[in-house]
Amino acid sequence: MRKVSMATRRELVEAVGERYRAADRTSKGKVLDEFVAVTGLHRKHAMRILREKAPSRQTARPERRIYTEAVRTALILLWAASDRLCDKRLRPLIPILIEAMEGHGHLDLDPEIKAKLLQVSAATIDRALKTVRESSPRLRRRGVAGSELRRSVPIRTFSDWGDPAPGHMEADVVSHSGPIAKGSWAWTLTLTDIATGWTECAPLLVREQTLLVAVLSELRKLMPFPLLGFDSDNDSVFINETVRDYCAATGVTFTRCRPYRKNDQAWVEQKNGSVVRRLVGYRRFEGLEAARSLAELYAASRLFVNFFQPSFKLAEKQRDGARVYKRYHAPATPFQRLMDQPRTSEQTRQQLRHIAVGLDPVRLLRDIGTAQQKLVILADAVASATPAGTASPPPLDAFLLSLRTLWKNGEARPTATAKPPQKRGRRRPDPLVQVADQLEPGSRKNPGAPDGSCWKGSRPSNREITPMVSFGRSNVG
Repeated sequence: MRKVSMATRRELVEAVGERYRAADRTSKGKVLDEFVAVTGLHRKHAMRILREKAPSRQTARPERRIYTEAVRTALILLWAASDRLCDKRLRPLIPILIEAMEGHGHLDLDPEIKAKLLQVSAATIDRALKTVRESSPRLRRRGVAGSELRRSVPIRTFSDWGDPAPGHMEADVVSHSGPIAKGSWAWTLTLTDIATGWTECAPLLVREQTLLVAVLSELRKLMPFPLLGFDSDNDSVFINETVRDYCAATGVTFTRCRPYRKNDQAWVEQKNGSVVRRLVGYRRFEGLEAARSLAELYAASRLFVNFFQPSFKLAEKQRDGARVYKRYHAPATPFQRLMDQPRTSEQTRQQLRHIAVGLDPVRLLRDIGTAQQKLVILADAVASATPAGTASPPPLDAFLLSLRTLWKNGEARPTATAKPPQKRGRRRPDPLVQVADQLEPGSRKNPGAPDGSCWKGSRPSNREITPMVSFGRSNVG
């Protein structure tokens, strides 16, 4: 049987005792049986406590009060002088605080009050200061400002998309700081449509929320479909009042991914590498001129990427133990997916057909290369502190002729930088190099060499050294 608590037992005694004492012999037996069954007490002990009247409880015990109101007033002064410390930290500080305040003439205590203050306990301090702490206004600690914003933006994972209509896009920013993240540099805002893979890129001069909203408004004018959803990571450039209020005012569904879960934004993360890094590279770009050159590059590349760059799209994924089987749709360009999408309006299809008829992929590729060359010249000029030159586009016929033999020169993109091969040397220092001169001449001979040549500072292999004693067992006998 489960025992009741002391507080419950006390309440039962108060509730049942009066009825037990006023009942006759037969009724007392019934009340006693019920009380014993509930409390689990012995029957004789239950009879004794039910016969006794509960003493009147006194909340105040003036005859036992040791610390008077004068002690409490002095304690409040010490508590305020300690910058309102808690009772456990205030208790050891009281002797030091009294001595310091009396030394500077801030306190003149009666010897009896001083003696009681020196012997007061932390629990008594807590009880004496309880009413003071409750009456004094305290500022409630508020969380980080971004916490409320994050809670106001719902989370959407990679498995929550289903089959969205064109217009639900993932957003991310790509840094162009180069090898050193110091000072101010340019950024790229990347938007990728979930349904079709349509990608829009635009430069950001600085990483600022008002500028991001302005750039987003300009990108919406270029999109062939209305922006229905805006899904970002937890970066502060996205999670702020400006972007949230903008999405609410324009009717755009604003969501975010889970923190530190990049797979929730797999679509835009893929385009960060296959589009942005492939076009721009990893150099450092800063200043207004770099942002303008990036804008020219993205203006030339957006049509080439969306109309002439097929990509794979995952159809289904199955897991069998540790193996994952993936099946993809046939490769298609974002333009083709948008045309095949049943939710695309006929007006949008006509506009896309009109744009596709007038596109020249060779001209677009030449313009991309020219813009990339401008970026390289600008970045190298800033790195070497030399005036930047100009890059003029080659004639279209000459560029088309060069495409036939350009593959022989290796990488054709000016922004691509060849990484030097990694030289893998010795990772652990040779322990015999520093003591090689101290070894005896005979011990430095290589017993495996027929001419007795020296090691010359290099250690022989483990197979050349025959151990005399192994750990735990001797080789003798």
